[in-house]
Amino acid sequence: MNDNAILTTHNLAVGYRNGKQQVTLLSGLNLHLNKGKLVALLGQNGAGKSTLLRAITCDERPIGGTIEVDGKNLLEMPQKERSRLLGLVSTERIQAGALTVEELVGLGRQPHTGFLGRLDDEDHRIVRQAMADAGIAAKAGDYIASLSDGERQKAMIARALAQETPLIVLDEPTAFLDVASRIETMRLLQTLAHDRGKAVLLSSHDISQSLMLADELWLITTDRQVLTGTTTDLVAAGAMDHLFTNRSIHFNPQILDYSF
Repeated sequence: MNDNAILTTHNLAVGYRNGKQQVTLLSGLNLHLNKGKLVALLGQNGAGKSTLLRAITCDERPIGGTIEVDGKNLLEMPQKERSRLLGLVSTERIQAGALTVEELVGLGRQPHTGFLGRLDDEDHRIVRQAMADAGIAAKAGDYIASLSDGERQKAMIARALAQETPLIVLDEPTAFLDVASRIETMRLLQTLAHDRGKAVLLSSHDISQSLMLADELWLITTDRQVLTGTTTDLVAAGAMDHLFTNRSIHFNPQILDYSF
């Protein structure tokens, strides 16, 4: 039993339906993510990264197994209760251009407010703190439509912070960002894990940044196994050589990235 585990899966199996046929992508997954840790989920396109994240966030029901956050079974609880345990930042662009940053971040308080969703003084304090922690407080009164991609991502992370969940899951959080914004976002997530005690799980195609900043990795190999461990241990064990089917691509541990 891992007392520090915020997220735990037991014999988890995930996949999708193709007509009447059920296709299993990953199975037998016994994963855990501790508080205060940043974990990067890596694998080639089609390996099952997004499918695994959709199962963990209950966006799609897994084929089998259980998922626990803070010792509670996510699959057996209503959405509002689940939203108090898990904050999600998806790769999809939300249609929130008419909202200010502060209004958007305030939506993160919905799991904690009453039926009318009104924010009290404590809710507003939490919203301000979330914006400060995400580095977007200076844009509180700006409309989402006016923000850069990097600023918009900070606002979305702030909204997840305002939920006050022990776990934050992000699907490709740096996908639309330039190099500087990618680095800034990854460092922000690392800070939230280390300094705020959050358990942070993200999927990414940015191998180099993930290896430099993540505490641990979940690697989906070409034979659909999920290897887990510290970044240092997995790199030293040669696990990075099992991520891509293209054998002309080789992992270079000196630059923490792939080359031909």
